[in-house]
Amino acid sequence: METVPFLPSYIGMDLGGTKLLLGEMDRQGNLLRVEKKASGQMDHETAYAFLAQALSSFLSQPTPGYQPCAIGIGLTGHVDGKKGIWMKVDERDGNAVPLADRIAARFSLPCFIDNDVKSAAAAEGLFGVGKDTSDFTYINVGTGIGAGIVTAGHLIRGGHANAGEVGHSSSGLTLGILCACGRKDCVELIASGSDIDACARRFVPKYTNTKLNIPKEGRVSAQEVFALSDTDSLCRELTENAAKALANLMMNIVRVCDPEAIVLGGGVVADGFLLKRAEQYFSAHTMRHVTKGVQLTKMDSHYAGLIGACANAIRGYEELRERKD
Repeated sequence: METVPFLPSYIGMDLGGTKLLLGEMDRQGNLLRVEKKASGQMDHETAYAFLAQALSSFLSQPTPGYQPCAIGIGLTGHVDGKKGIWMKVDERDGNAVPLADRIAARFSLPCFIDNDVKSAAAAEGLFGVGKDTSDFTYINVGTGIGAGIVTAGHLIRGGHANAGEVGHSSSGLTLGILCACGRKDCVELIASGSDIDACARRFVPKYTNTKLNIPKEGRVSAQEVFALSDTDSLCRELTENAAKALANLMMNIVRVCDPEAIVLGGGVVADGFLLKRAEQYFSAHTMRHVTKGVQLTKMDSHYAGLIGACANAIRGYEELRERKD
């Protein structure tokens, strides 16, 4: 009886602050199965043990007809994807962990890791806008703001794995808000989800009649801010500041990197509202060479991180094969 060969698959793990998503994907970008586990704030050693245990359980139930050939992990914080090292968000907090090597040794599969934003850029390169161009920038506008910059098909990492920290570029506004990076009025301080909340609390004394719900606990909803922006003065200021900051960021990236396309992802921009407001502040001359446009990611927002993690596995594995050949 003829043996039917196994098809290759790729394992992904997306570790966030509250949950871990595990999945298996084929080379065409189809998720074959997905599992979800609750997570929480952990130090790196605890996180490694948690990932290893979850992965062991996941791999113990193979998908019929498929053979995993690589593992990819998407992580928050500072990650050296080239060396496979997971570092602290603040490097002064402790030692770096060679996570990729440790997972690879434990499971006898090559492992490739990166931070969540660069992972999403890898997914765009394989399954999204990267099908039409090898020069694009992916910008994530969520709790914070970061970017994955791809030029000639290569993700820019920088000498210290810090390339893409575009949230700490100047917004072009003069609000006098001091950033932890030492500068004032960084884009992240004005257009990210956490800092739209911070700005609402900072500016509310000027707008005592605002209809915006500013909870004692939890974060102001960016979507509520946008929904009230045409009728509420506080929300109008917050929205227009965020739109200007985001527009200036994209125009700066265009001047520096010359992408053919810009892709936006993350919860703050998911509904497209902020992008439409930002487009009003574009200079047509500056944006003329973005021939494939500024667009929202088409990845499913529920699984974007997991798709990015699987993309790390696919990209890493194929690059490894090329080097061996």
